[in-house]
Amino acid sequence: MDALRRANDIRTARAKLKKDLKASRASIHTILLDPPEYVMTAKVFDILLAVPKYGRVKTNRILNQCRISPSKTIGGLSERQRTELVSQLRR
Repeated sequence: MDALRRANDIRTARAKLKKDLKASRASIHTILLDPPEYVMTAKVFDILLAVPKYGRVKTNRILNQCRISPSKTIGGLSERQRTELVSQLRR
């Protein structure tokens, strides 16, 4: 039951984060550079889709340019991948 409760808490926190990203109340740059614990197992692709003006095509293009698999998790990104992804998103 504890695992189920924890999973639900993580899903709720991620949903709130995605809403905040959509409404521009949260910055994707700070989330990528200093991710909270509940985002570590989220897919980079899914989080980027929550950012305004980023659809599937643009997100895939950016991930390909940074040599990041769409199935990679936020916690699985190396420092090089994080900084390269943030610099691509700032363009």
